[in-house]
Amino acid sequence: MPELPDLEVISDYLRREVVGAEVQQVAVLKPIVLRNLYGGAPQRGAGSPVTAVERRGKFLLLPLASGAFWVVNPMLAGYLRYHATKERVPGQPFLRLVLSNGHTLAYYDRVLMGKVYLTPRLDLVPGFAELGPEALDPRLTLPAFAGRLSHYHGEIKGILTNQQFVAGIGNAYADEILFCAGLYPFRKRKTLWPAEVSRLYDCMHSVLTAAIATLREKMGPNIHEERRDFLAVHGKGGSPCPRCGATISEIRALQRITSFCRTCQPGTLIQQ
Repeated sequence: MPELPDLEVISDYLRREVVGAEVQQVAVLKPIVLRNLYGGAPQRGAGSPVTAVERRGKFLLLPLASGAFWVVNPMLAGYLRYHATKERVPGQPFLRLVLSNGHTLAYYDRVLMGKVYLTPRLDLVPGFAELGPEALDPRLTLPAFAGRLSHYHGEIKGILTNQQFVAGIGNAYADEILFCAGLYPFRKRKTLWPAEVSRLYDCMHSVLTAAIATLREKMGPNIHEERRDFLAVHGKGGSPCPRCGATISEIRALQRITSFCRTCQPGTLIQQ
């Protein structure tokens, strides 16, 4: 699942490559992925240059000079591939945007959960208007973060991945942030002390910022490749904890895994 660090680096790369290029053709190979909020054929998404590439939460935005927006929400297993139009690439894309610069931006999805929207307004995209502040927005200070957090109930990992709380954090980086902060993923929010909230906020910044820097070095033009080998605990169940050496635990539920160290992040699933 692409999250804030992945999409930040992908948007930086595509901004350099596609801004100013015209979308000459839209090829919808598997209509299940497309949500055309104009209705009818998706021709409003062609014949106009891309004016920017932006990220908001876990959405990737490509506004066009015509006023239309292409919005990609990869969700669990969607990804983009950018390649020369004449180049043969593996796999069958769901949708292709053929550009005037001789390249194609194609969307793929391994589990049919992601969506690509063509829309005249961003607030028409489901979930977009409800997004909370960006996790790395300088205006989201510690007091603002703590104030927002106080309005949420339940387990801390679930709150971190709630896009209405803060935008951009998903399953993988929630695990990384909680490991950094030494917090049990299933800990109830109401049990957190102020010092723990402060540590959570600091780790949110340090983990996401470091991941962006690492991905800028690792990803390059291969925006279709998920890079998670550098993470500390997520997806590393059964491996030694990089901090204490204990075995990393992994719990699977609802199509996602939670990875954590029971020594560094002590807690219990009993109601707290």
